[in-house]
Parts: sequence; C-alpha cells; structure tokens
Amino acid sequence: MVKGRKKAAMNGRRDRKAEADATPAPEIAGPELHGRGPVAIVPPKSIAGNALMLVVAIMSFLACLTVGAVSIVRDAASDWQSDIAREVTIQVRPIEGIDIEAELARAAEIARAAPGIDSARIVSADETNKLLEPWLGAGLDIAGLPVPRLVVIAVADPRAVDFTALRNALADVRGASLDDHRVWTDRLASMARTTVFIGIGVFSLVLTATVLSVIFATRGAMAGNRDVIEVLHLVGAEDGFIAGEFQRHFMLLGLKGGVAGGGIAMLLFALGNWLSGETLGSPGAAQVNALFGGFSVGAIGYFGALGVIFLIAVLTAATSRFTVQRHLADLS
Repeated sequence: MVKGRKKAAMNGRRDRKAEADATPAPEIAGPELHGRGPVAIVPPKSIAGNALMLVVAIMSFLACLTVGAVSIVRDAASDWQSDIAREVTIQVRPIEGIDIEAELARAAEIARAAPGIDSARIVSADETNKLLEPWLGAGLDIAGLPVPRLVVIAVADPRAVDFTALRNALADVRGASLDDHRVWTDRLASMARTTVFIGIGVFSLVLTATVLSVIFATRGAMAGNRDVIEVLHLVGAEDGFIAGEFQRHFMLLGLKGGVAGGGIAMLLFALGNWLSGETLGSPGAAQVNALFGGFSVGAIGYFGALGVIFLIAVLTAATSRFTVQRHLADLS
C-alpha cells in the first residue's frame, strides 16, 4: 500500500512537470499586469541598485582622473623633451695662458657651421655674473675665478644635427665640451613611461573593483528574485532572455554611474583649465608652468574620459550577463 502511494506521488509530479513544460514562457517585460505597467525580473529601483550606481560613479570618476593625470604628465614630458632637444650648450673652461674669449668665438663659429643649427650665442661675462648671483651674491668679479663660460646653441632640426661630429669638431677648442642634454632627455622619457605604466595599473585596479562590485550586485539581485528565476527556468524560458533582462538593467545602472562620474571629472578638467588660464600672469603660476608645463587637460584627456564612460557601461553589462549565465548553467 505504501509503494502504491509513492508511485502515485511520482506520477503526479511527472504530470505537473509535463504540464509546466508545455506552458509557454511568460513575457515578463511585455504585458501589463493589472494596469501597473510592464513587469521586470529585476526591480528598476532598489537600494542595492542605487548603491551600485554610486560605486560605479566613484570608480568612473577615479578612472577619468587617472586618464587626465596621465595625459597631463605625458604632455608636460613631451614639451620638456622638445624644449631641451632644441637647445644645447658648449661649455668652455678657463685655462691659464689661453684667451677664453677667442676660444668662445671659435666654438660659436664651429657650431654655426654645423648642419641643423639655427644660431649660436656667446653668454657674456655680465650675463654669467647674473646667473651666479643667487649663489655667489651680487657685485662679484668672476675674472679671477675658474668659472666656465657658455655658448648657447639653438637647434633648428634635432634630427639633422650630428652631435658626435660636432663634439669631435670642438676637440680643437681648448677647454670646450658639448652638453646635448641627452641625460635629461632620457630621464624625462623614462619618467613618462613610468607614469603611463602606473596609470595603467591604477586604471586596471579601478576596473577590477568595478567588475567585482557588479558581480556581487548581480548575485544579490538574483538571490532576491530566486523564485521568479527558477520558475521561469522551469517553464522553459531561455537563458538568453533571463540574462538579457539583467544585462539591460545593469547596463543602464553602469551608464548612469559612468556619466555621473565621468561628467564630474570633465567638469573638474574644465575648471582646472580655466584656473590655469586665469592665474597664468602671476609670478607663482609662471614658476609652476615653467616647472610642470601647466595643469591643463588636452583633447586626449576629454576623449579618454568619454571612452571610460562607454567602457564601464559595456563592462557592467557584460559582467552581469556572464554572472547570470553561469548561475543558470548551474541550475540546468
């Protein structure tokens, strides 16, 4: 008798499953339910969704700031390298019994004859005194000091100048040595590369944190709607349909958060550009601009911020869809 009851119960479950399989999947987002509008698997407004949008906005803001900072440093390093490459100096050390003025004139003449050189100017003794005043004081006579004199060379085309040949030609000038600032140029290039690598690392960490936040939020939304998802899966709703509902929901959250964070970052860029222009005439700003090249973000920074907004929206949608599909695969 007990075996008969078990057999009847199993037959009843099979009949109910067969009936559920024959029932078409409900259109969750299509029809209206009792005049309340379309029904969605994921609630469009929730505390968890608002929290995720705030997190995405913060991550987007940080990512855009990283892109802007890297853009500023790269532009500044490029300007520094260009300025340094277009000016080299010849240093002539005083030697006892040698007319330094004559040696300076010979060095300037050799430099002017070199290809790619625009001009060569001898720094006078008065100019040298003024250059040394901050360290040695005013009114100092450097005639009795072994202070080198300089010839400043303006380079028209750095690629056309053969610094090795110019250095060899200056070997006939006693006490002369050429400084092409190659050490500084190499250091600036190394600094720019290091800054880019650091920026890429920070950017990757921000995107990783965003992905993890979306994964946790998607799992939380699925846990809150577990019964609905299981019923839809049982009655035959395709995994792509369920995953698409989550994808649209989280893509909208990611887009809103990305626009908010990226928009604030671009407003901050514009404010920095305006402040840089307003304070350009002040002595302090002139010193800062001479040292750092200004804090204005160029077009690359703004386009990079727009790219970050688009990337975060796509990444949010793709992460949510992948998480849902993995969960539905476990239910199968």
